[in-house]
Amino acid sequence: MDFNKVILMGRLTRDVELRYLSSGMAVADLGVAANHKYRRGDGEMVEETCFVDVTVWGKSAENSNQYLSKGRGVLIEGRLKYESWESDGQKRNKLKVIADRIQFLPGGRGEGGGGGGQQQQQQGVSDYGRDHSSSPPPTNPAPPAQQGDYGGGAYHDDNVPF
Repeated sequence: MDFNKVILMGRLTRDVELRYLSSGMAVADLGVAANHKYRRGDGEMVEETCFVDVTVWGKSAENSNQYLSKGRGVLIEGRLKYESWESDGQKRNKLKVIADRIQFLPGGRGEGGGGGGQQQQQQGVSDYGRDHSSSPPPTNPAPPAQQGDYGGGAYHDDNVPF
C-alpha cells in the first residue's frame, strides 16, 4: 500500500502566479519556505530553510491570488509530484507539492499580525488540489478549517529570510 501525504507550514517566498488553462481551470504556483531549527552536538543552533514549489487548483488558486502575497503564512496539505523534462539537451527534474487544501494563516508583512479574518480563512481552504487530468474534484469538499486546526492561528517566525 502506498501513501503520499505532505503537510507544510511556512511563508510565501514570492507573490502568487495565477494562470488559466484553456479549459478555464485556474492554476496558481506558490513558493513556500519552511524553516527547521535544531541544536548540533556541539551546542550550536542551526537553521535550515527548505524551499518548496506548490501548485494550487480551482477556486483555491483564485483565492490564493486574491488574498496571499509574499511573506504571508500558509498551511498546505497535499501530495508530492515528481516532474521530469528535457531542456537544452539536459534532463531536468523537480519534486513539488500539489495542494489538496490550503489555509491562509493570519499575520505576515503589512497585516500587523491580526489579519486573516474568518471569511478569508474559510475562502482559503479547499479540497480542489487534485490533478484534474486524471480525476474530477470531489463532489463534497472538506469543510473549512477552523482557527485551531493544525495550530493555524499561532504561527509566526521572524527568521524567514525574506
